[in-house]
Amino acid sequence: MEDLLTAVLQVAIAFTKRRQGSEVESDDVLAACLLSISRFGIARLGDLVIDLESLDIDWMHAPVPGERKDPKVAYAESTVARLDGAWAICRASHQTQLSMAHLLAAFASPQPAGLMAKLSQLGIDSAAWRAGIAAFDALSSPPNQAAATNSTYLSPEQAAEFLGVHHQTIRGYIRAGKLSALRIAGERAVRIRREDLQRLLEPLATTESE
Repeated sequence: MEDLLTAVLQVAIAFTKRRQGSEVESDDVLAACLLSISRFGIARLGDLVIDLESLDIDWMHAPVPGERKDPKVAYAESTVARLDGAWAICRASHQTQLSMAHLLAAFASPQPAGLMAKLSQLGIDSAAWRAGIAAFDALSSPPNQAAATNSTYLSPEQAAEFLGVHHQTIRGYIRAGKLSALRIAGERAVRIRREDLQRLLEPLATTESE
């Protein structure tokens, strides 16, 4: 989740700086997403075949994160809305890990603008976009993803996703004795029981929420 989002946003920032913008627009994020899943400038989403050149995305000279040391840029409101939408889609899918499919699905709109408007002109409407992403997600999701989500024993990273905290927070709980953990015999790998994670949660008192 964190690595995916960070990588995409770094490329999006590079797009912003290349065009000398002051804010990372949602189109910068979409371009970064399509670039990351493309091969030779062609992104495939199920039956959809998207030529990045038709969207004026220069895949041959893609921006490199950190290549420009310009002042820091901010995130436009449209970008924040897309990211919030991606997380909402993730939760609606009963998943704890943000995927590329969730990010892409957040761009579906009955009233497309920017790059999505260009795709609409190419015959890719909101329904076709979502159908393509669904097919892409089915092919790209690891076969053991569901098993990992429902597993009794979780890695620190999976435990962090389960609680919605950083994995170092989980490791801190373990060191402090706040959370029980097990070590696989003969290895350094740590596993945490799901039920032990659930014991960390407690009801929020009414007075605390006011």
